[in-house]
Amino acid sequence: MLLPAEEDLRTVLARFTEARTRHDVKPTGHSSRELEDTAYTLCVMTGTRSVDQALMAADALLRQYRASDQAPAGAAAALTA
Repeated sequence: MLLPAEEDLRTVLARFTEARTRHDVKPTGHSSRELEDTAYTLCVMTGTRSVDQALMAADALLRQYRASDQAPAGAAAALTA
């Protein structure tokens, strides 16, 4: 599986959070479609089949990105191998 770029993953997570909040506050047909679309995108980006799995996978990926940013240069390559 190709890993999404950190910035792209963060963008989709933010869109998902906004869509979920909007839908929770005032559910409409539009907010429902927006939530479904962002959930689908998040699942595709993380290679999962459910929103719960996608959120857990996104969290793990963000931990990996953070670890590779803090690791010495040689160790960052080992994370992706």
